[in-house]
Amino acid sequence: MRVTILSLLFMFSLPVFAVGYSASIEQSKWELEASKFSCRLSQRIPLFGDGEFNQEAGETVRFTLKPLQGHGLKGQVRILEGASPWQPGIAPRQIGEVKFASNGTISVPTGYSQQMLGSLFRGRMPTFLAQNWADTGESVRIALSAANFPPAYAAYTDCVSDLLPVNYRQIARTAVLFPSAQWQLSDSTKERLDLIAIYVNNDDSVKSVFVDGHSDAQGRRLANRDLSKKRAEAVTAYLEKKGVSADRITTRYHGERYPVAQKNDRQTRDRSRRVTIRLDRN
Repeated sequence: MRVTILSLLFMFSLPVFAVGYSASIEQSKWELEASKFSCRLSQRIPLFGDGEFNQEAGETVRFTLKPLQGHGLKGQVRILEGASPWQPGIAPRQIGEVKFASNGTISVPTGYSQQMLGSLFRGRMPTFLAQNWADTGESVRIALSAANFPPAYAAYTDCVSDLLPVNYRQIARTAVLFPSAQWQLSDSTKERLDLIAIYVNNDDSVKSVFVDGHSDAQGRRLANRDLSKKRAEAVTAYLEKKGVSADRITTRYHGERYPVAQKNDRQTRDRSRRVTIRLDRN
């Protein structure tokens, strides 16, 4: 048992002669950039760069370590949870492993990023441990300081709770499907349109909303054109009901002219009975 414990302590301990970058208690400052589109919580790491937690609307948090300039670091990086100076006697714990990108940054997956936030909340120091700093063969330690973190984290969580449910990339191009010969909106279609309306009503940079109705090639051409018109108008009416200005919406209908594929099988017909909604910021 003693051998196992000593082995674990050796494996997770930080090298004594590692080059270290971290903010002192006096230097430690957390800055929040908050909006309904994203929440960015960052700390400047003196002489190294920045550590940044970023959560966009409709997404999960990701941490990025950004050096101010190249440090010649590459390959695997261990993420440890270390004790802060005011927490003597607490053993380090490994969170996971990641890799340096070619530009020297580190992008941390959501799961590890959430663990890092938890570490900071407990007063610990998330620490990146890499090898061969500046081709010297020395290890390098880059740590986030938990000093002054609690008030910034409280503001960050408030920001996250106020984020929009989706971001622009998630709803800039949307297609909603219809059963054969139908134009009424299903509950799932309304839920999707609700998200589009919420976003458009909150983003003044969206100048235009293009609504295009389509049908499959079953039946008469004129009837299909009329059906695509009813579908497009149903979507437009719902968006307007949810507060989207009619001046921003362009409604068009195309009948069977633009199927999703040239095949006339059932799958193609099902996907062709659609209305597309496209947001444009230009």
